[in-house]
Amino acid sequence: MVRPFDYLKETPSQTAGPYVHIGMTPNLYDINGVIAEDLGKSVVSDVKGERITVKGRVIDGGGNPVFDCVVEIWQADANGIYNSPAEHRTGVDPNFVGWGRQAAGGNGEFSFETIKPGPVPAPGGGFMAPHITFWIVARGINIGLMTRMYFSDEHEANGKDPVLAKARMIGRENTMIGRRDGDTVTFDIYLQGENETVFLDA
Repeated sequence: MVRPFDYLKETPSQTAGPYVHIGMTPNLYDINGVIAEDLGKSVVSDVKGERITVKGRVIDGGGNPVFDCVVEIWQADANGIYNSPAEHRTGVDPNFVGWGRQAAGGNGEFSFETIKPGPVPAPGGGFMAPHITFWIVARGINIGLMTRMYFSDEHEANGKDPVLAKARMIGRENTMIGRRDGDTVTFDIYLQGENETVFLDA
């Protein structure tokens, strides 16, 4: 196949980093004056819904924590409505941004204080199970990785979710389910290897 002359093929040098976490959250590393406050630092304030903590680690193919890494989340509010210009439904909680960003710590750890989202409409009808979308950028990754975290206490809804159904077909659905224990949900993200998380095309 002949490609057009303006086609620019991606090269290995076009990776995130090596200081992606510093560039995206400068105030966290005492680089002040770039932006007033690191974006996405706070997900919740005066919002409706069940408060939860979502925590986990980003782990590379060798089982090592990835610290040069930024994790973002995007989710619907407690009623399953997104705070987005593309949202056509009414009734969104105006106080819930629905987006957060954190640099992974020295042990590849991240933690978000948020709310449990409601189910959202699925293409073609029905609903998708409550979930939080994750986007991960890190040193060595050419393109940001996207995945979803579902909840271990939503067995029935998870069983009907169309995205989880595709992961189930290859025996990988458990890599997309966060383990809930009280108000805390633990979701480790494996970039490669035997336990590699299922990543989705944007």
